[in-house]
Amino acid sequence: MKLVADRDYRVPSGCAVIGIIDQSGRRFDGSVVLKSIAVMHERSNGLGGGFAAYGIYPDYADLYAFHIMYETEQARDVTEQYLNKEYIIEKAEQIPTRDVSTITQRPMLWRYFMSPRLELETEEDFVVSSVMHINSNIRNAFVFSSGKNMGIFKGVGFPEDIGIFYRIEEYRGWTWIAHGRFPTNSVGWWGGAHPFGLLDWSVVHNGEISSYGINKRYLENCGYKCTLSTDTEVITYLFDLLSRKHGLSFEVISKILAAPFWHDIERMPQEKRNFYTRLRIIYASALLNGPFGIIVGNSRHMVGLSDRIKLRPLVAATKKEILYLASEESAIREVCPEPDRVWALRAGEPVIGELKIQDETKNNSDKI
Repeated sequence: MKLVADRDYRVPSGCAVIGIIDQSGRRFDGSVVLKSIAVMHERSNGLGGGFAAYGIYPDYADLYAFHIMYETEQARDVTEQYLNKEYIIEKAEQIPTRDVSTITQRPMLWRYFMSPRLELETEEDFVVSSVMHINSNIRNAFVFSSGKNMGIFKGVGFPEDIGIFYRIEEYRGWTWIAHGRFPTNSVGWWGGAHPFGLLDWSVVHNGEISSYGINKRYLENCGYKCTLSTDTEVITYLFDLLSRKHGLSFEVISKILAAPFWHDIERMPQEKRNFYTRLRIIYASALLNGPFGIIVGNSRHMVGLSDRIKLRPLVAATKKEILYLASEESAIREVCPEPDRVWALRAGEPVIGELKIQDETKNNSDKI
């Protein structure tokens, strides 16, 4: 009998996700999350891995940090011409990496610390427009991170190798999110790896969004351009739209993305029933159908959310001020052997971690 490696099978329940936030604002280096994601090695197949970290650029905290992939020098020239026209660039450099034998056919990886040339009331909308312009109009260029004092590091490979490649142990942040990818309906490529980002949002996702088509059309009517041909992209833009632009809380957003079933709404008290009825009607096209377990980060929060019948695993734990979210409890216990509390997320109910203090003076790594 011929034996076939696990990586040759399609395992749609595969992907590994992990998120850690120290809500006190203490920063710790990336070796912690790297150790945690490595435990879930079998959930990945080498076609995608990545990390998002918050608080890693304190010397440039007021500037937008663009991480950009280039396939050609021409793409870099065209993109930099555009950036110099629209932004004041304080620093531009290649993203530091190290050679890893398993990481091949890598694009050119650059980062830019900059601010818009014009003082705009809608500065964040301007940055979003810039990201959409580069990703959709400049061939062979792709912005994969665009927030302040944060960065996304991702590519094709197992997450352990991607972390070593990007030297993430040299960065310190108060929130770390990581992903090991087992693609379902899209090919493995550098831009398609997780996390997906826009401004300071980052999203990692285990599952499959069958409502991608209607979600995409809804977002494009709101000015977003979905160019990556993968379902996780719409989750990122939905959080930006619903939170930043519509001002909704994470609790309400969870009831839009993982809305209660109509038969459950009908059994609610009148006032609550009216609220959820309106919510489902107004945001019908933002509903995420299909199985998902997601971790979402921004500069002050980390949020975990499962689909409304919980078809993908997501576990939470706390240790003093630290919140952990992961696909498997083992990934948490690898870096926190004795948590104060461990529990499985309820279907459609968010778990929210919030940064209480941002202490930029703590430059030393703090052990978890």
